[in-house]
Amino acid sequence: MLPWKRVLRPLAALLLTAAVAVVPATTAQAAETTATSSSGWNDFSCKPSAAHPRPVVLVHGTFANSVDNWLGLAPYLKNRGYCVFSLDYGQLPGVPFFHALGPIDKSAEQLSAYVDKVLAATGAAEADLVGHSQGGMMPRYYVKFLGGAAKVNALVGIAPNNHGTTLAGLTNLLPYFPGAEDLLSAATPALAQQVVGSEFMTKLNAGGDTVPGVRYTVIATKYDEVVTPYRSQFLNGPDVKNVLIQDLCAVDLSEHALIGLTDRIAFHEVVNALDPARATPTTCASVIG
Repeated sequence: MLPWKRVLRPLAALLLTAAVAVVPATTAQAAETTATSSSGWNDFSCKPSAAHPRPVVLVHGTFANSVDNWLGLAPYLKNRGYCVFSLDYGQLPGVPFFHALGPIDKSAEQLSAYVDKVLAATGAAEADLVGHSQGGMMPRYYVKFLGGAAKVNALVGIAPNNHGTTLAGLTNLLPYFPGAEDLLSAATPALAQQVVGSEFMTKLNAGGDTVPGVRYTVIATKYDEVVTPYRSQFLNGPDVKNVLIQDLCAVDLSEHALIGLTDRIAFHEVVNALDPARATPTTCASVIG
């Protein structure tokens, strides 16, 4: 990929912060309602089977929502017998459809309440969490600080921003634009909190990346242009499995968005992480599995 493309993609994500403010609310809300009503998961009458005894809660990424982030993975898991749920979190006033922009600690509180709701409905003692981007990192706050370790069996992060991102070097430019960091923090707190070296990231990772009792899996791509450098996604600690998708299929070219949206090689690894006792080898042929 050309260097200027690596820069423009994350820059476009930042510019979207301003763009969503002018999206007509009624149009976006209508689209969200339509998508939710036909999503095919979030069935609170679903009871986990003996083969898959825990519900799976999907946690979307920044600028996404509970539907569009999971149009590929949710049906993939449902078709394999899992009870699948997804939530919206991190909403900002007046910004419909694009979520995960509010303070991450508050988003973790929303996740906590949602997991409790899912466990109460399904009768399960624990849930498994699968998240993309911020959604693969934010649950670590829930697990570490909000009592989630007692309710979570496994956390699977797809391209998670576990240690902060440089956005392909763009964050290094913020000090050269007076007021830019304050504006970012005020307008979209979650973006500012995900920058490498932020106060939030320092707190999250102080004392170690993991919490005992939870199994962690990270699925990353070396072509990630949003969470950079990509190896910063990997976790250290016991009960951790770090997976680079190109080690399983060298010709997989998925970048940050596609690895969570459409990559069936990554989806295969998600299933292996959810049910390691029945794991099967992940290869390039997994795209047709």
